[in-house]
Amino acid sequence: MGELTNRGYYLGSNVSYNVRKMVENGYLIQERSTHDRRSIRVRLSEQGLKLRGIVDSMFDRHAERIGADTVPVEDLKQANTILLRLERFWSGGMGFGISRL
Repeated sequence: MGELTNRGYYLGSNVSYNVRKMVENGYLIQERSTHDRRSIRVRLSEQGLKLRGIVDSMFDRHAERIGADTVPVEDLKQANTILLRLERFWSGGMGFGISRL
């Protein structure tokens, strides 16, 4: 669970709860490491892979529709920069998450 947050794959303080729920609902497969019994590995199940495909397709459709004529690339870059600053502020200022200032 710690590695998921350290790598930036998950932001938030309730990663264990959410991973447990995704395992219970069939989206993740959880396995103990054969080398270190304290370590648990997670991977997407068939159902999780299917959902990822659906989300990827939806993202691609949205990316195609937004286009440069709807929102200029420079505006998207500026918005991304501002959102990253806010994320860093909130994660560092609230005592959890990854602070990369």
